Amino acid sequence: MTTNIFVNFPTNDLERAKTFYEALGYTINPMFTDDNAACVVLSDTIYFMVQTREFLATFTDKQIIDPATQTGATIALSQDSREDVDAIVARGLEAGGTEPRPAQDYGFMYSRDLEDPDGNNLSYLYMAPEAVEKGPEAYMTEHAAEAPAQA
Repeated sequence: MTTNIFVNFPTNDLERAKTFYEALGYTINPMFTDDNAACVVLSDTIYFMVQTREFLATFTDKQIIDPATQTGATIALSQDSREDVDAIVARGLEAGGTEPRPAQDYGFMYSRDLEDPDGNNLSYLYMAPEAVEKGPEAYMTEHAAEAPAQA
């Protein structure tokens, strides 16, 4: 059996959240969407359940944090290229999201954070396939040897 991943996010404005996630290129599954929650489909196995704060509170006895001021989790989502990272973040910014920090370029990995209008954090990243295969240290060592010497 395939494992599906459902990430639950609180929202103060469900319609705004749906519009934001659709602008990123994701779809809303209407069979699991109502006035309390929206099922955002990222892939065949990954879903965001964006829920009103009141509804999300029915699933836990813990306090629901305010993602605008506290971090409960950072969700990292891989992309096929640096350009794809930049493109999805650009769409998110145009749809009302914010970029809380500058892009991070580690040589083997490039990432940008995007917060939805409620402050839930998404990290979009591209990792060089060779770094995935060999590991970041081996990749960086190999590419350092290829770099021209600094004068």
